[in-house]
Amino acid sequence: MSALVFYMIAGVTIGTAAVVAFSRNLVYSAFALLGTLLGVAGMYAMLAADFVAIVQVLTYVGGILVLLIFAVMLTHRISDVAISNRVVGPVPALLFVILVAGVMGTCVVGANWSQIDAPSAEPTTAGIGQAFLGPYILPFELASVVLLVALIGAIVISRKEIRGRTSAS
Repeated sequence: MSALVFYMIAGVTIGTAAVVAFSRNLVYSAFALLGTLLGVAGMYAMLAADFVAIVQVLTYVGGILVLLIFAVMLTHRISDVAISNRVVGPVPALLFVILVAGVMGTCVVGANWSQIDAPSAEPTTAGIGQAFLGPYILPFELASVVLLVALIGAIVISRKEIRGRTSAS
């Protein structure tokens, strides 16, 4: 059953990644990236890497992807942009993909695969949490102060009143 779930997650991840790569609509590509990143997080979860899966969702899906989607949505006249060279080099790209697929296929077929018993899946978050609250408490708190200063700096830079006052002086 777990192999079936893995193949389903892998299929969704590869399918949405293909939409990201081949879609001519930027909005569709951004939303397909959501499926790709969630699929990768699902694979991490199946590998018992729970911390990496949650960080994947929080960082990439929760932060970067939302920022990318907002940037695309807030850009005026994104659909009116004229692209001068729509097709740059599909033939060299196809040859490169065939070459890479051939090398990867040769490695997969020629590898000496051995199967071992799967280790028991244990959560990794407890050890990471103990490390953050133990010997790494100072770097953890310093990182939060640096992020707070960066956030305050971004707010100060983005305020129009302050920018207007400094240029008038």
